[in-house]
Amino acid sequence: MKGKLIISSAVVLVLVVVSYFTFSRGGTPRYDFRFDQVSKGDITTTVMATGNINAVVSVDVGTQVSGIISKLYADFNSIVKEGQVIAQIDSTFLVQAVHDAEASLARAQAQLADSKRALDREKVLVEKGLDMQINLDAALTTYESNDAALKQANASLERAKINLAYSTIYAPIDGVVINRQVNVGQTVAASFSSPTLYTIVNDLRKMQVLATIGEVDIGGISVGQQATFTVDAYPEQTFNGIVSQIRLAPVTVQNVVNYTVVIAVNNDRLKLMPGMTANVNVLVASANDVLRVPNMALRFQPPGGLIDTTGAVGTNGRRFSQAMGDSGGSENGSGHRGGAQPGMRRRLQDSTSAVPDSAASIVQVAARPAEQTKFGIVQTFPEFEKRTDAPLAGRGRVWVVSSTGKLKAMPVVTGITDGKYTEVTSHVLKPGDQVVLGVINSTATAGNQTRSPLTGGGQRGLPGVPH
Repeated sequence: MKGKLIISSAVVLVLVVVSYFTFSRGGTPRYDFRFDQVSKGDITTTVMATGNINAVVSVDVGTQVSGIISKLYADFNSIVKEGQVIAQIDSTFLVQAVHDAEASLARAQAQLADSKRALDREKVLVEKGLDMQINLDAALTTYESNDAALKQANASLERAKINLAYSTIYAPIDGVVINRQVNVGQTVAASFSSPTLYTIVNDLRKMQVLATIGEVDIGGISVGQQATFTVDAYPEQTFNGIVSQIRLAPVTVQNVVNYTVVIAVNNDRLKLMPGMTANVNVLVASANDVLRVPNMALRFQPPGGLIDTTGAVGTNGRRFSQAMGDSGGSENGSGHRGGAQPGMRRRLQDSTSAVPDSAASIVQVAARPAEQTKFGIVQTFPEFEKRTDAPLAGRGRVWVVSSTGKLKAMPVVTGITDGKYTEVTSHVLKPGDQVVLGVINSTATAGNQTRSPLTGGGQRGLPGVPH
């Protein structure tokens, strides 16, 4: 009995000691903040894509007649001119076909002449009453049939001559041979599809990148935007280009809708070769020397007990407008210590207005001269161009430490982002101000010496903030 009493007393003593240390040290939690600074700098928004480099004009040279390749006058990398002979197909049978057509034509001419003489005789006999009209009609029919046969023989001769001419292959454009698919002695058969002999590109100094961009990012792409890309052959060099066309035909790959964007590239140094893979970055928007905050500061939401509710400024209503500085004279940016962007406020107002439902607000039509021919394509119609509106401004807030030691919200107007920083407009914040990225309860972690990732590497401050 006495032993049980001793054990019970010991248990009670332990509970008292644990309770004392727990409640005496845990009455006022302590918090550590992770800070970062508001800064000024440049922000660029880009869309990343991959594509292949191609020549602007590429022609597959084929043949319309069948036969054996007797001669080749061009090889890989040959520079050819339009109209230059580049291949010859054996024309033995084609020449014989011309001779057959000439003989058929001579026979048709003789038959027509004979029927003409017979028709003339029948006319004389009918006029003298020595023959019947039915015989004259039959002679006239024979003459007309022979006349049609003569025309058919002429057409056959012309066809045979054209086929003979097709046995000589000419370069259709000025350019460079990048591929040869036949050899001397090889038989080509032109049946339903024309066999390809050569592939000729027009000008390797003017190239284009056919980039594949998903439907999520295509909304920000427009003609005339700057683009940069790299290729594996020159990993340390960056090439420049301009978006020249956005093709409307969708390309669905594994249920993902993509669109082909054409980027015009100058290749004066002939470094780029057809077929290279390009890693493309299209510049969608940029802002220079603007006020910016880390994206983590805009996403941070503190516990309710840490928020300073005295004179708090919300992100909606009149207090937001007052915090952004609606007084006269601040619209030109002179009253903004952080670099005001007046256009951002206008974009914010425009975003709340109704969007007109008209074709003019959806598409842009590029004017084109009356008619021009480019690489054999007669362009007589205006070109359709997708419309891309300017990025709209949004609302957000960041948190700073107030004089009471708690957190106070600072409303901002957000602009473009590069994934790390976001452009903001604020008449309160200025470069160098500390904004909160995260917070942890340092009292809870003091016992086990465990640190939160939010405090690692950042600036700590105000460890005695009451809960």
